[in-house]
Amino acid sequence: MADKNLHKGHRQRLRELYLKEGIDNFEHHQALELLLFYAIPQRDTNPLAHKLLDDFGSLSAVFDAPVPQLKKAGLTDNTIALLKLIPDFSRLYNMDRTDYNSKRIDTSKLCEYFRPKFIGRTSEVMYMLLMDKKYKELYCGIISKGSSNTTDVPITTILENAVMYNADYVAIAHNHPGGIALPSKPDIETTKTVMNALRLMNKRLVDHVIVSDDDEVSLAQSTVYGRGIFYGETET
Repeated sequence: MADKNLHKGHRQRLRELYLKEGIDNFEHHQALELLLFYAIPQRDTNPLAHKLLDDFGSLSAVFDAPVPQLKKAGLTDNTIALLKLIPDFSRLYNMDRTDYNSKRIDTSKLCEYFRPKFIGRTSEVMYMLLMDKKYKELYCGIISKGSSNTTDVPITTILENAVMYNADYVAIAHNHPGGIALPSKPDIETTKTVMNALRLMNKRLVDHVIVSDDDEVSLAQSTVYGRGIFYGETET
C-alpha cells in the first residue's frame, strides 16, 4: 500500500512540475513517462519509458516506430495509439498554425462572427477575441458572466490575456438579452477604457460588438457611436 501511495504521489508531482515549468527541462524518459500515465493508469511507467528509449534509441524513434515493432515491445493497442497520436497531432497542429487563411478574421464582419456565440443565452456574457498582426485568431472565449441585464468588464483580464497570447488586435462583444442592441453610456465608457489601456501596450481594440435577441451593433462601424472611440473624432 505504501509503494502504491508513493507511486501515486510521484505521478502527481510530475504532472504539477509539468504544469508549472513546461516540458523543456524534462529528461526524455521523464517526458515519455508522463505521457504513458494516460495509457497505463495502474503501473509505474518509469521502467517502461527507459526500456522504450533503450530499445528504439531516441524519443522521436519511439513515436515513429511502426505499429508491429511497438507491439513486439509488449505495448497494448491503447498505449500504441497514444504514442502514434503525438506525431500525427504534431503534424495537424503545425499545419493548422500555418494555415492563416482559414483562421484569418475579417474585422468588418465581427457581428457575424460573434452572433452565434450568444444564441440561447439569457444572461449577459462578454467574449474576447485576440488576433495576431495578420488577424489570425489566437484565442476567443468568455471573460465575464453577469446577470440578466449587466456584466462586469474585467479590464485586467483583457490586458493579461492580450499579453499572454502576444496579441496585436483585440475585439470584445457582449449581449443585451431581452433588450436592444444599442450601447449604453457604460458600454461607451468601457469601450474607451479598454481601447486606451490597450493602446498603452501597443495593442489595438478593433471593435466592440453588442448583440441582442434579433440584432447586433458594431461600435467600430457605427457613425453615431464609433467616431470618437475608434477614429479619434470628436463626438457631437
